[in-house]
Amino acid sequence: MLTNHRKPVCLSIISTDLPVWSVVETAGTLYQKDTERFHLLLTAPPLISCEVGSSLNPEDTPSHNHHQSLYPPSSPRILWLEISPYRVTMTMQGNGQVSYRHFWEEGVYGLSRYWLPTESLQPHKPIRLRNFTKSLHLGGKSLPEHLRLEYELWSEKVQLGHYILNLEIHH
Repeated sequence: MLTNHRKPVCLSIISTDLPVWSVVETAGTLYQKDTERFHLLLTAPPLISCEVGSSLNPEDTPSHNHHQSLYPPSSPRILWLEISPYRVTMTMQGNGQVSYRHFWEEGVYGLSRYWLPTESLQPHKPIRLRNFTKSLHLGGKSLPEHLRLEYELWSEKVQLGHYILNLEIHH
């Protein structure tokens, strides 16, 4: 059974202990794979890359050497969520910049991988982190309306914060 529905979507990720947050409001296409499995595909607004001169103190750098440029990426970012009441996978691809893939399952250490732009020191080698999913709640009757994930992000034995992913699908 493959059905799709175009819906307004709000996706937010916040940290409860760090100054990190992101909100994306856009239209998404919800594909129903079977009674409990869904795929949600959305296009996120582009990230703006920023290059700033290397001096930390602007008084140390003459104004004609201070370099700053902003440029939009050439292609959109695609967010793809695979959703069920038991596990969620989220993949972000596009525009040759940062890409990532997260796997969450309640009570389980999942894998989070990040790929940096090709200009990085080690192109095409992902940064691997672990996430521990404290809670996963999917609400809605026949179609998902609300998803809330609470998780911790880890690098080896160092905790990198507590996070909440909240997804609202408006029907």
